[in-house]
Amino acid sequence: MHSNTIPQRAETLQVLRLMGPFEHILMLSGDDDGYGSRWTLSGQQVQPAIASFLMESGFIAEVGKTEFGAIKLNLTEKGREFREKGLVWWGELNFLEKLKIRLFG
Repeated sequence: MHSNTIPQRAETLQVLRLMGPFEHILMLSGDDDGYGSRWTLSGQQVQPAIASFLMESGFIAEVGKTEFGAIKLNLTEKGREFREKGLVWWGELNFLEKLKIRLFG
């Protein structure tokens, strides 16, 4: 996958870092098309572009619903591999490269 297709690469990697077996993205439905209007992780909003990218790429998938009807999304095997590759990539960058990616995506 080309890095230009990943929205806000540093923020996307941060979302992937925070996700684990017990930490889900919650999709809060609110519109008619079924994709939901807000996504949250640990109470913080996940940008729609990032959540959509992860869903469309098969990196996260539905694992159930909460008692309030929010859809729980967790990493797939493909998503875990993507996260590991991302962590290796991030670790190989120098300070200026990381700063540039944080500022410009």
